[in-house]
Amino acid sequence: MTDTHAHLDACADPAGEIVERARAAGVDRIVSIGSGLDSCRETLAIAARERGVYAALGIHPHQAAEPDAKRLDELRELLTEQRAVAVGETGLDFYRDYAPRDRQRALFARQLELAAELGKPVVVHTRAASDETAAALELFAGTVVLHCFSAAELLPVALERGYFVSFAGNVTYPTAEELREAARNVPADRLLVETDSPYLAPQPRRGRPNEPANVIHTVAALAEARGDDEAELAGRLDANATAAFSLR
Repeated sequence: MTDTHAHLDACADPAGEIVERARAAGVDRIVSIGSGLDSCRETLAIAARERGVYAALGIHPHQAAEPDAKRLDELRELLTEQRAVAVGETGLDFYRDYAPRDRQRALFARQLELAAELGKPVVVHTRAASDETAAALELFAGTVVLHCFSAAELLPVALERGYFVSFAGNVTYPTAEELREAARNVPADRLLVETDSPYLAPQPRRGRPNEPANVIHTVAALAEARGDDEAELAGRLDANATAAFSLR
């Protein structure tokens, strides 16, 4: 299995221990996310040390007013590293509004340009900004991964454009029926699964720090919601991760 979105550099335990526990649970590949330049460098270092770990590198919308947002030339250089497989997470967050919206828009647009230039997929964070996110992505011709999907109103656009839709541990929560309904409507070849570690632990581990080993619980919940065989779905999700991120 593949956890397509984990912040290994933000986890309390050493990355090596987390990766070892993931392998023991059957999770042999992890796309680790760098958010900001220091995080991106650490994420690349982890990917270089740990077998099966890849890096997605970007400047988060929360960081759009920080100095890193003006240093995309450095981000571009990091993205040329062999273990760097995607740009992001990037996008728009009008729920927290930790950065001015005009700065978020500009940063998102520049990272989409970077992804197009480098021919890499883009990992998109969107919260309370579905219409603007859809508009910003309209002319982007590359692969789009909607990370930690929670915007049901964005699903028709995602399906029409062939985006990958990634579900995290919150799809397992008892109150998340809307998310499970969305998961039922995503074609099997567009579905991804993630932990967003160390955040959003799935229901069986709720209240504890999340980690990639826990993605198995989200796979189980998705299989139940969709009426799929769990082993077959796990294989499909793994193949989708390979396709989305050009993993080897």
